[in-house]
Amino acid sequence: MTTEAAIKTDSNFQDADAFYECLLDAHQGLSREQSELLNARLILILANQIGDSAVLQACIAGARDAPAR
Repeated sequence: MTTEAAIKTDSNFQDADAFYECLLDAHQGLSREQSELLNARLILILANQIGDSAVLQACIAGARDAPAR
């Protein structure tokens, strides 16, 4: 299934550094398995906030196709 939805690729954060720090803090003291479960839950919660299937599919494709940095 091919979908064409515009996704934001430029920074859209109000405070990217604060978000990153909060994310790191959330993982503090967790095992690798707990950290992976936190990431999975966070992905599902954020996907629910987006809600639009076409946008979500475009984001998945964009993340999969993005070059490793």
